[in-house]
Amino acid sequence: MTSTVLLNPQDLETLIEREKVVIIDTRNPESYATGHIPGAVNVHDIFTFLAKSTAEGIGELKEKFAATFGGIGLSGEETAVIYEESMNTGFGQSCRGYFLLSYLGYPKVSILHGGFQAWQATGMPVSTDVPDVQSSTFPLQDTGHELMIDKDDILAALDDGKTVMLDVRDVDEWIGTSSSPYGKDFCPRKGRLPGARWIEWYRMMKPGVTALFKSPEEILAECHSVGIDQDTPVYIYCFKGARAANTLVALKAAGIKDVKLYFGSWNEWSRDESLPIEEGLPYAS
Repeated sequence: MTSTVLLNPQDLETLIEREKVVIIDTRNPESYATGHIPGAVNVHDIFTFLAKSTAEGIGELKEKFAATFGGIGLSGEETAVIYEESMNTGFGQSCRGYFLLSYLGYPKVSILHGGFQAWQATGMPVSTDVPDVQSSTFPLQDTGHELMIDKDDILAALDDGKTVMLDVRDVDEWIGTSSSPYGKDFCPRKGRLPGARWIEWYRMMKPGVTALFKSPEEILAECHSVGIDQDTPVYIYCFKGARAANTLVALKAAGIKDVKLYFGSWNEWSRDESLPIEEGLPYAS
């Protein structure tokens, strides 16, 4: 059994030799078809699915992904290892997969740190074969609000004076000139959660030939710049929970204890006119 969230290519190679592993490629089908880790199955819906935090929306999410993950053979005995192209080009989609599986209560989940680029950079084999998979019954468990929070939780925390609302979107979304990565007017409102603090998600990674998360000390330094320490309760959001999942993995790796993700994020919040937002340039006098 593995308890390591972030695996390098050598770790994954060793794991495959020792355990039952289901490798999940989150990239689009076209990228998967040009070459992938041998035996990997393609599940791009991990990235594209837009969730709502209503009871109906959470029910739909659970039903859909329990069926999807069971359909690729996850029974609870296998370790799920998820990857994207690289940690800073896929908008956090592998971490979104890690978050989804963890939220659904799956016991063994890891991420290929550095993604497919790291795998290729170490000279590991690549395949274009599509594997045959045997479906299983996914062991769905209710984790409640242990990892995921909804818009009511956000509303309750806006004025509690303890919880930091951490916005990790790109700068144009943070300053309110765009509503989403899908286009500036994709959502009806632009802005941010009232009182939110901002760390652009890229800042959790070191750029390079293969982008990797910064060290725990470096991540904590980034967090300290906006008043977050290891004991600060943090609610993270982005547009649809992918970049926020990337940041959640980074913060937890750095030892920040109480980190939760608003999965509906700006895509949900901005569409409800009754919910408060902060508009205009942040910190404007």
